[in-house]
Amino acid sequence: MRTLVTGGAGFIGSNLVDALLARGDEVAVADDLSTGRRENLAEALEAGATLHELDVVDGAALRALMERERPEVVFHLAAQIDVRRSVADPAFDARVNVEGTVNVLEAARAAGARRVVYSSTGGAIYGEADAIPTPEDAAIRPLAPYGQAKHAGGGYLALAASLHGLSTIALRYANVYGPRQDPLGEGGVIAIFCGCLASGTQPTIFGDGEQTRDFVYVADVVAANLLAAESAATGAVNVGSGVETSVLHLAAAMRELGGEAPFEPRLADARAGEVRRSCLDATRAGELLGWAPQVDLHEGLRRTLAHVAASAPAR
Repeated sequence: MRTLVTGGAGFIGSNLVDALLARGDEVAVADDLSTGRRENLAEALEAGATLHELDVVDGAALRALMERERPEVVFHLAAQIDVRRSVADPAFDARVNVEGTVNVLEAARAAGARRVVYSSTGGAIYGEADAIPTPEDAAIRPLAPYGQAKHAGGGYLALAASLHGLSTIALRYANVYGPRQDPLGEGGVIAIFCGCLASGTQPTIFGDGEQTRDFVYVADVVAANLLAAESAATGAVNVGSGVETSVLHLAAAMRELGGEAPFEPRLADARAGEVRRSCLDATRAGELLGWAPQVDLHEGLRRTLAHVAASAPAR
């Protein structure tokens, strides 16, 4: 099958590219490399994937690419994912996450794609939810422009389906973690903690540490994408573990895995706009896609820490 992955040089995208190649797909990647890394695709490019450096905001370039590649399925992962940047520059966030998604849908439709699988977000869309774990029909209460823009992207998917008959699905992720997530980045607390443990530096917890998150391993998210591509299901589907984990509990688990390495977080002021509790109800993913997470937190942490430690420069 011919597939195209936007944001395929990123953390989740590159893991997805590897899985697509492993099952025999012809894979094209569109990534502007602003946050994605060419080295994430080193093995994939050797295995036959092609990388096209372009920005999804450039609708003409994206349309030309899809007309050449003629993908059957488009996995749209390219995004602006920094919540704090979305607050500081909501127009930029909207250009990438709303206009970029519209461009992907239009290009996919023009190229005759069968299906678009959209990577969205759960916690940033639901905000401070009334029900934990949170189902897809919960109230939409984003606390930052990032969540609002990703929700808008999902709305454009529904319009593309109703207006043009394009088959679409929006996967609302919990907190994804695993190999290739940047430990120096803004988002992934697990990657940041692993980076601190590997380098022997003290991690920081913002707030009291009692805030909770739903951590889902990247291989499970990749599996959800593959199932979504083959399904006829539409609308929004949560992809999460359904398990609440506090940041303090996470730190304790990291300390246990680190053995003799020191790992005592320091507390700092809470950051504005962050959700207090976040956990997704993934029942619908099981019913519609036949999906369930396979990697528990302890095993996922072990794999992630091993990858970060192997990738860290020698001290």
